[in-house]
Amino acid sequence: MVKKIRCLATINKLPLAGMNLVEKVGILVVSYGAREAAMVDAFKRSLNYDVEVYVVDKQRNPFNVKMAAEHAVVPDLNIEDICRFAKARKDKINFGIVGPEKPIIEGVRDLVEEQTGIPMICPTRKYAIEASKVQQRLLFQQIVPEANPRFKIFNPEDFKIEDEARKSLYKWLDELNNQAVVKPDKPAAGKGVGVWGDHFTTREQLFIHFWENLKHGPVIVEEKIEGEESSFQAFCDGKHLAPLPETRDYKRAFDGDRGPNTGGMGSYKDAGEILPFMSRADREREIEMVSKIFESLKAEDSKALRGIPFYVAFMHTCDGAKILENNSRPGDPEIINILPILKDDFVDVCFRIIDGNLTRVEVGKEATVVTYKVPPSYGDYMETFPSLVRREEIGKPVDLSGAYELGRKYDGKIRVYPASMELRGNEIYALKSRAVGVVGIGDDIESAREISMEGIEAIKGGALWNRTDIASKEHIEKSVRHMEELRRRR
Repeated sequence: MVKKIRCLATINKLPLAGMNLVEKVGILVVSYGAREAAMVDAFKRSLNYDVEVYVVDKQRNPFNVKMAAEHAVVPDLNIEDICRFAKARKDKINFGIVGPEKPIIEGVRDLVEEQTGIPMICPTRKYAIEASKVQQRLLFQQIVPEANPRFKIFNPEDFKIEDEARKSLYKWLDELNNQAVVKPDKPAAGKGVGVWGDHFTTREQLFIHFWENLKHGPVIVEEKIEGEESSFQAFCDGKHLAPLPETRDYKRAFDGDRGPNTGGMGSYKDAGEILPFMSRADREREIEMVSKIFESLKAEDSKALRGIPFYVAFMHTCDGAKILENNSRPGDPEIINILPILKDDFVDVCFRIIDGNLTRVEVGKEATVVTYKVPPSYGDYMETFPSLVRREEIGKPVDLSGAYELGRKYDGKIRVYPASMELRGNEIYALKSRAVGVVGIGDDIESAREISMEGIEAIKGGALWNRTDIASKEHIEKSVRHMEELRRRR
């Protein structure tokens, strides 16, 4: 049975006659990287509560170690160890929140709530629709078929030999004029997708990628669609959908949107709710589509869809908005654009999610830009640009102090969130994935970008590198021109 959380209306948060009656709240945070460091930061900045965070982390994240009342490392984030940690501290923890997809998909909410009674903010295992791209497409086909590109599902059991699969695939490629995207059924952290013209230029190259994925399970081959991408996120209490402002993610590793797909090299949010290339009608259409999906799923179980069950990658095309995929968690980096400028107290937002009365979330109008700095092994950088790698820095500590010192210069308009980094003694080391994200906050995208880039440049050591065109004026203007051209084709 889930622990009963006191209604917000009954919590007295006002000091009386010199007495401080601020409510003490314990929060479990299941962490992977910078996304969860941003959550911890938002919790600890609460003005309404005295917050203690209990963090289960993939590594000794230096920010989380510093901020947590208790910090534990579970390298594979297996849900049994997470549950054991929570169970031992259940009398101190009011609720938990989960960022990474793996424990959500494996059912961390179901297990923790059943064994500890601690309410968890994430979808249940059944409703983590990120777990299967095949089931996503079939679900969307039932509810919002217009959101789907043309697609075909290939199942490994349908093919006895390789040549049968090749023949079937090539027949489908004939229909698509080779303009195809290959996606494995199971999540691959944004790195399992292959796109014609980007990752392969011949059918044989495409088939090799397809066949390797088919060995492990179903594969979807979709029509490659032309457009501009946006990320839609919404908080959800199971009954209501509270959309957040739009963000734009940069998946490709290198400047100019080249190189392999990554978990995301950066992102931006414009001042206001929409992106520069979007119209208000685009935004309303996104909300309409996601609301239809939400209402359909909510009819089955109104409590299952807590957290951010809809983090949707939309492509805005000449035929309207299409859904590339849905994730059942906050975006990384996209939620990092939002959390630093929440007007509502993040603890209150979470209590309302649990209470089932979150109808809206107030977010500041500022623009934000997130830029990631990453190690040379990430995104094939070392293989692609060997002469640019500062080899003498590989394996050496990373110095974040220069970036943190900029906080005084910019009066809180810069945030530095370690991701795949580990605290060893008093030194910080970059690991294998995205190392550290820097958020710039400004009145417009350009000023936010300048702050983010200044913070990135102040980080020294570890041979870290970054894209230099995240939220650049040139990149945004190109998106605006492209979208104008697509609208003329309608």
